[in-house]
Amino acid sequence: MSLDAHPPSEMTVDELESYGLVRMDDAETDGFLSSQSTGVLGLPGGEVPYLLPMSFGYDGESLYFTYVLGAESRKAALTGDGVPARFLVYRADTAFNWESVLLTGRVEPVPEGERDGVLESTTIAWRPDLFERAEAVETAELYRFRIEDRSGIKHTGLPPAFEREAPDSE
Repeated sequence: MSLDAHPPSEMTVDELESYGLVRMDDAETDGFLSSQSTGVLGLPGGEVPYLLPMSFGYDGESLYFTYVLGAESRKAALTGDGVPARFLVYRADTAFNWESVLLTGRVEPVPEGERDGVLESTTIAWRPDLFERAEAVETAELYRFRIEDRSGIKHTGLPPAFEREAPDSE
C-alpha cells in the first residue's frame, strides 16, 4: 500500500497540547540551544533533503559548524552562500520527557576576518575525534547558520490521562 493512497492523519501541536505537549517560549528555546551540542542539518538536495548530523556552537543568535572538506564535499556544494536550511536539535530522555527545537535560517561561510572572534566567543562543545584528526590534514571551514525562525516543543511528564489523582484523605 502506498502512503500517498491513504495519507496518515496528522495531529497538530494544538491538538497534542491536551496530551501534555507544551510550546517553548523564546527563553526556553534559547536555554535549550545553549545546553545542547548536536543536531541534524537539512539542506536542499534535489528531490529529497540532504541531512547531516552536526555538532554546533551557539552564541545566542546563530549556530556555528565546522565543515571538514574533502576534495568533493557535497555539504559545501549544497551550502553555497546563504542557502535556506533547517536545523533540528532534540533530546529524548524517555518517552514522556523530551524536547526539540526546529530552526529555519540560512547557512553561509564565516568570512576569514570574523573567524577568530567567533571561535573566541563560541565553543563547539562536542565533536567526534575523527573530525579533530581529519581537520589536521584536510581543509576545515567555519559556517554560520543565521536563525530566521525557531519553534520549540517539549513534553515533561506523564500525559494528563496517565496522572492519578491523589486519594481522598478522609
